[in-house]
Amino acid sequence: MPRPLGELEDAVMSRVWKWNRPVTVREVLEDLQKERSIAYTTVMTVLDNLHQKGWVRREAEGRAYRYEAVSTRAAYAAALMNDAWSQSDNPAAALVAFFGMMSEEQREALRDAVRIVQVPETQKPTGTSEPAERAERAEPAERTEPAERTEPAERTEPAERTEPAEPPENPASAQDADGR
Repeated sequence: MPRPLGELEDAVMSRVWKWNRPVTVREVLEDLQKERSIAYTTVMTVLDNLHQKGWVRREAEGRAYRYEAVSTRAAYAAALMNDAWSQSDNPAAALVAFFGMMSEEQREALRDAVRIVQVPETQKPTGTSEPAERAERAEPAERTEPAERTEPAERTEPAERTEPAEPPENPASAQDADGR
């Protein structure tokens, strides 16, 4: 999992992502200088560091390089969210807290994203009951008041399934139990 980008790394990557094409140090430098005073060698070092970390790939062009993003900003944001979520000792509570921080526009974007990633009917595993399928497709109910509880109930793991230590004494009754 990538660690969060530093301020200058993010400023450089923002240009690479925004332009969505191979860029030179000079192009990034000129754009950054509209906002702050920065040296060519600083931008070159940041792009080299991003290359070493696997954020950008580069291709030689004369004595310079052209840098291109390895993944999108959306993929970067998703990886950061996934990392933060997976590090929580209570992932469900972390999600509840995160959703509580979202604006209405963000919640709508979340609902749209969930609709996009839902498995199409033709790809659902066999043996799924119709009520379960309907529940998966159902829209979540809108809440007008905040919930009193912000953490989900404690989950209990299913009991460990153990195989019988010895075969049944009567092989005929075991076959009947299996329906054969």
